[in-house]
Amino acid sequence: MKKFKEYLVPISIISMILIFILPIPGSILDVLLATNIALSIIVLMNAVYANDALEMSVFPTVLLSLTLFRVALNVATTKLILVDGDAGGVIENFGSFVAAGNIVVGLVIFLILLIVNFLVITKGTERVSEVAARFTLDAMPGKQMAIDADLNSGLVTEQEAKARRLKIQREADFYGAMDGATKYVKGDAIAGIIITLINIIGGLVVGIVMRGEDVNFAIQTYTILTIGDGLVSQIPALLVSFATGLIVTRSTSDDTLTDDLKNQIFYNPKVMYLSAGLCFLLSFALPRIAFMSLSILLAFLGYSLSKAQKQEAEQEEAESEENQVEEIRKPENVVSLLHVDPIELEFGYGIIPLADIKQGGDLLDRVVMIRRQLALEFGMIVPVIRLRDNIQLGPNQYVIKIKGVEISRGELMLDHLLAMNSGEVEREIEGIKTKEPAFGLPAVWVSESMRDRAEMLGYTVVDAPSIISTHLTEIIKRYSHELLGRQEVQSILDNVKEHSPASVEELIPKLLTLGEMQKVLANLLREGISIRDMVTIVETLADYSASTRDTDVLTEYVRQALGRSISKKFLKNGSNVLTLDPNLEQLILDSVHKTEQGAVINLDPNIIRQMVSGLSGHLQKFMQGGEQPVILASPMVRLYFKRILEQNVPGIIVLSYNEIDPATEVQSIGMVSV
Repeated sequence: MKKFKEYLVPISIISMILIFILPIPGSILDVLLATNIALSIIVLMNAVYANDALEMSVFPTVLLSLTLFRVALNVATTKLILVDGDAGGVIENFGSFVAAGNIVVGLVIFLILLIVNFLVITKGTERVSEVAARFTLDAMPGKQMAIDADLNSGLVTEQEAKARRLKIQREADFYGAMDGATKYVKGDAIAGIIITLINIIGGLVVGIVMRGEDVNFAIQTYTILTIGDGLVSQIPALLVSFATGLIVTRSTSDDTLTDDLKNQIFYNPKVMYLSAGLCFLLSFALPRIAFMSLSILLAFLGYSLSKAQKQEAEQEEAESEENQVEEIRKPENVVSLLHVDPIELEFGYGIIPLADIKQGGDLLDRVVMIRRQLALEFGMIVPVIRLRDNIQLGPNQYVIKIKGVEISRGELMLDHLLAMNSGEVEREIEGIKTKEPAFGLPAVWVSESMRDRAEMLGYTVVDAPSIISTHLTEIIKRYSHELLGRQEVQSILDNVKEHSPASVEELIPKLLTLGEMQKVLANLLREGISIRDMVTIVETLADYSASTRDTDVLTEYVRQALGRSISKKFLKNGSNVLTLDPNLEQLILDSVHKTEQGAVINLDPNIIRQMVSGLSGHLQKFMQGGEQPVILASPMVRLYFKRILEQNVPGIIVLSYNEIDPATEVQSIGMVSV
């Protein structure tokens, strides 16, 4: 049965094509014509009961198939009419019943149906489909931005956002397909007119000229058959055209068409009473029984609606009171309170306009760009950033939290701009002195009118949204290793698996666990190394994890594989660097003790103090030259030396000799020793 279903659609399409070619007996044609009418009714009923246009996303294909089926039947009936002068019982009964023995009446009714279908329903449906398709495509960018804004503000989850994006794409595809599918309906209506003329003219020629039949007999026979054929074709076409119109004019709703009509048209008792009164007045000038009956019916409907709405209001009030009592009685559900957001940005009420799109704020868009920027720069998936107002903060204050803990805060002057010294300022500008929150650099708050003057003096001038977004970006970079959890690592690996499945399958979970992989990536992010080149990282880990599962050692192997990108980021040709005294390196190696939990450095505090003291003098040289301090160490010592310095000289770059690209030349200007 299952295999038969797979071939059902292809067999049906081939059968429709065969109808064009093979002669079809009248008895079989009767069954096919009845099937055509039944299918048209099914399509119409589905359109009536559909809550959403996307519930019938297959409708354009169904429309094309029914049109092809109907044209095939027209060709088959035309053959029978012209060859045999007979097209089966269905067509003959339709023609005789509608014409009622009068050819003129039959033709008029048929033409009315044809005109209504072609000029009214088909033309209107075609225009609505065209406009709906254009408007849907034009609205796609705005809808996508709205979804991103809701995602970043925490109103929807990643799964909900993905589902909404998919729905938008499906809507665009559906209305685009409907725009083209309505052309089939229009073409079918035109074909109906042509086929009708061919049947009448061809039938008369065949009957009078070729068969020698009486003129009146030929006219009576072939015209009746043509009318029947046209009605059998046009009635299903009219049903399908009406269904098409219902689909394209249907606005998004959670209810069926019947419910919408009930709730939107027949819901207001006042409207029913006014309509009843108007019908009552018209009954004195127009047929009294008809309008008086309508007046009574509408008045009764208005009374019923009033009574039903009153009972519904009383029931809702009773349910509301009951729910309030139940809420008081039942224990509080605290499970939702246990969730901690990875990143939060809280701000005072004065900053709300910066995040409100209606007031021209673009902070939500900037948050979206932060996630995109960090994905491109570091290859990391930044968790959803929750934006919320906090009345406990000052009006212009904001706080950045990582996993529920406040990490940093700042305060803005919304009617001012922040001017920062770029290092080329010769004369200071007047303003309110402060510190730039992201880097702690000296800065000055200046008014908007002072922007041009500040820029001419060499200051870098930024607005309030830029201050917040820059601060947020730097905090995320600084704590990126904490934000990278196992779930994020799994998502990254799933993405890599789409392009390089063999590498991932070899590594996870055969050689490394997901947790060990997460530790290696966190080590890289902790020192500002991008993990975007995941294929290289995965393949390197697959090469070395068979010999060791020490995540610190594996991190060093990965860094060496990423040496070109590391050199490009931290070094330039001719860069000045510091090196480590070999005696100091040996001293550090001797102080490292391996445990099951990882490596522990047990170095004498006095030695650390001497090392940091000696390093301070060298760092002054870098500061004076405006360069970033870089220290070179052997691969085995680099990580441990970096960990020692993290507590005393944060932010310093420590590279190993194996990480330097051979094409990059460096110059040693000193040696760190004790």
